Amino acid sequence: MLNSIDISTSALVAQRHRLNTIAGNIANASTTRNERDEVQPFQRRIVEFYEDAQGTGEVGFRVEVDTATPFRREHDPGHPDAGPDGYVNYPNVELTSEFVNAMLATRAYEANVSAVQMAEEMTQLTLQILA
Repeated sequence: MLNSIDISTSALVAQRHRLNTIAGNIANASTTRNERDEVQPFQRRIVEFYEDAQGTGEVGFRVEVDTATPFRREHDPGHPDAGPDGYVNYPNVELTSEFVNAMLATRAYEANVSAVQMAEEMTQLTLQILA
C-alpha cells in the first residue's frame, strides 16, 4: 500500500512540474527577446515522462525545449524586433494546445490525489480491523 502512495506522490510532483512548465509557456507566448535582451523568441518547453529502458524500474521526467516546432512568423514592420523583411518571429507556443495540456495535467493531478486518499483510507481501515 505504501508503494502505491509513493507512486502517486511522484506522479503528483511530475504533474506539478508539467503545470508549471505550461504556465511558463503561456506567460511567454509573445516574448520575442531572451533574458539578455537579445532578439530571440522564447522556445516552448515540454515535460517528457520516461521509464528507464534497462528495466531498473526508474521513472521520472525532464523538461525539454521544443526545437522541432518552428517559430510563428507575423508581418509587423512597425515592431521593434521585426527583421529587414518586416516579419517578427514569435514563440512556438499555441495557446489552445497549452490550455488543453493544462486541463489534462490538472485531471491527472486530481486522479493521483484521489489515489493517495484511497490508499490512506484503506490503510486506516486495515489498522481498524487489526486493532
